[in-house]
Amino acid sequence: QVHVVESGGGLVQPGGSLTLSCAASGSIFGIDNMGWYRQVPGKERELVASVTSGGNTNYGDSVKGRFTISRDNAKNTVYLQMNNLKLEDTAVYYCYAVRFLATYWGKGTLVTVSS
Repeated sequence: QVHVVESGGGLVQPGGSLTLSCAASGSIFGIDNMGWYRQVPGKERELVASVTSGGNTNYGDSVKGRFTISRDNAKNTVYLQMNNLKLEDTAVYYCYAVRFLATYWGKGTLVTVSS
């Protein structure tokens, strides 16, 4: 079993920055892809960013150029640096980890962008 815990959400003004962290623990051997999705009530969950154990990254179109995902394999932790935040970035951000084709999800952290 893999446990995934997010941290770092909160309230930020438009144009501001925020960093989310996600730590995986438990049966961590074999974890490959980790990343973030986000969801707004009434909408489907949307890919934000992902990173493989080898460092390959992928971003959703709406965050390219503003968000950066990074990973510390030694700590089994991924980070999401979010810059130039917009009102439409408001959502619950969920971290996930993939281990041997199984996906494990965190409980989510709320990011609110508001003036």
